[in-house]
Amino acid sequence: MRPEKANIVADLSEKLNRSPFLLVADYQRMNVDNFGELRNRLAPIGAEVHVVKNSFLRRAIAASELPDIAEQLTGQTAVVYGDQDVAPVAKVLKSFAAEFKLATLKIGVVDRNILSTAEVESLAELPPREVLLAQLLGLLMSPATKLVRLLNEPASALARLLNAKAEKEGKPAEAAA
Repeated sequence: MRPEKANIVADLSEKLNRSPFLLVADYQRMNVDNFGELRNRLAPIGAEVHVVKNSFLRRAIAASELPDIAEQLTGQTAVVYGDQDVAPVAKVLKSFAAEFKLATLKIGVVDRNILSTAEVESLAELPPREVLLAQLLGLLMSPATKLVRLLNEPASALARLLNAKAEKEGKPAEAAA
């Protein structure tokens, strides 16, 4: 392989090793304006899209020890990778594909696991990361909150009983406490 091509493969392999995900899309029928629009939508969420030759991508995947997805690498291929979470990227790709009827997703690799198109699209349906973390925190805090309420209930019941007795006897509630 010529040194220029080897450098391209090495650079792509390095980027794939740094990224927690790789999404492969078919960019057939995309013009420069559409491709620029997709790049502009992906940039704020820390993702990049690049057109690559399938042979270069096969070699880069083999060098980066990602699962073999060679059977999916046909036609015109664009790769999307980044250094952050895959869910916002999947949302952008799904909305872009629906809006322009372009850039259909072929396959995804997330944390070295192969995901089908449907699985990547289901990632796009997830709520934002902050919402998921808040829901998880709520689930983790729920048993502790219930335990505190359970432990506090006997003292609360005693206070209510003393208050009711004080009101029955006609004394102010403060005097009974």
